Amino acid sequence: MSKEFLIRCRAVIFYKDKILVVKHRESDNFYVLPGGHVEWGEDIKESMRREIVEELGVEPQFGKLLYINNFKEETQQSIEFFFEITNGKDFINTENLGGTHKFELVDICWMGKNDDKKILPKQIQEYLNAGTIISDTVRFL
Repeated sequence: MSKEFLIRCRAVIFYKDKILVVKHRESDNFYVLPGGHVEWGEDIKESMRREIVEELGVEPQFGKLLYINNFKEETQQSIEFFFEITNGKDFINTENLGGTHKFELVDICWMGKNDDKKILPKQIQEYLNAGTIISDTVRFL
């Protein structure tokens, strides 16, 4: 059985107590933060910029590193870096969002506190509900 190790980056796009989330497949019962895989030789922040522009069509403005997540599945282990994106107002109109890879997403929406949508990793949803999504300390999920 082949095993792989992936590095991913995700965007924490927060605006007026809501966070931007995406859904990749209709069959998924959860949403995630926008982002994707870091390609070989690519800088993590450049990867984050590329993924956001490809999926959402907006040039992101970076804030700080907020979270690091490490998770394992049967044949894959991933580490994810979650960056604050400070120009959330530029992503407000989800109907107009979309770059060259928008086809990879089936839904783009804003989620508020105690919304009925499920976000993975679950700690993101817990921090959103508690009003502590943005912090001065890098947190491990």
